[in-house]
Amino acid sequence: MSRMTMIQAIRSAMDTAMGRDDNVVVFGEDVGFFGGVFRCTQGLQEKYGRHRCFDTPISETGIVGAAVGMAAYGIRPCVEIQFADYVYPGYDQIVSEAARIRYRSNNDFTVPMVVRMPTGGGIFGGQTHSQSPEAVFAHVSGIKTVIPSNPYDAKGLLLASIEDDDPVMFLEPKRLYNGPFDGHHDRPVTPWSKHELGEVPDDHYTVPLGKAAIRREGSDVTVLVYGTMVHVAETAAQETGVDAEIIDLRTLLPLDMEAIEESVRKTGRCVIVHEATRTCGYGAELAAIVAENCFYHLEAPVIRVTGYDLPYPHAHEWDYFPGPKRVGDALKKVMEAA
Repeated sequence: MSRMTMIQAIRSAMDTAMGRDDNVVVFGEDVGFFGGVFRCTQGLQEKYGRHRCFDTPISETGIVGAAVGMAAYGIRPCVEIQFADYVYPGYDQIVSEAARIRYRSNNDFTVPMVVRMPTGGGIFGGQTHSQSPEAVFAHVSGIKTVIPSNPYDAKGLLLASIEDDDPVMFLEPKRLYNGPFDGHHDRPVTPWSKHELGEVPDDHYTVPLGKAAIRREGSDVTVLVYGTMVHVAETAAQETGVDAEIIDLRTLLPLDMEAIEESVRKTGRCVIVHEATRTCGYGAELAAIVAENCFYHLEAPVIRVTGYDLPYPHAHEWDYFPGPKRVGDALKKVMEAA
């Protein structure tokens, strides 16, 4: 076991996968010699050579398209999109090719590829470096969508994704990349933005896709979260004293329906939290699932706490994020319902 940041855990996952399987390759913009803009791939080219970890032109279409072709012929590419905001030029290949090849070929071809991308805000990156596009991937049948909340899960989920025979969109909350982080040099570190190093096995292990984790057991209300918002919800529960059960979904597709239903039927209340904008966000799907499957167990309406429906606000991103105050208000409101 080693204590790692999420960046180190992600790098360890790729290193482990490349060491176990010569078919695993890593490529993207600046991921080779430079080691990636966040240094997630640092040292991989030196260790495995330029034929297995290499730089590409600034072309998300080319990165994703090449990965689809390689994967269909037996290579296992793990590619990096420098920021999730940049993935849209390659979205057509993800939806029209990667997601459909298994079905179109009657299972003759699979596409074992992973698309890694930093997601969310917290670094004052502005509108084109801070988006949370998980809902546009979870909507597409044939691809899997994964969002870790801690270093241990980051490594285990990434290894499981690389070894999976279907395409996986692996979104990495950049606010969790480097452990303790305040988001701005003149802003004091707050409890919900301080993430300690995680205990991570040095060797190979996997965290199964489609299996949620209970981060905090409780009996009053179920909180459905993923990524950075797991830590926000934990702090909100501590500060309000509400006995909240916090479910870290970890994968949005496949989704652990059993864990959601079991928790909501126990607590009778549900709060959903995500950083992305509200309208048509992934929380809307979760709310529908809870209403359809747990309606007769609910004692209060489902409440969503999300980002606002507006272009990402560069100068006011810390007001845009759901923080412990907004989540805490939702917890108290749902508990006040008759």
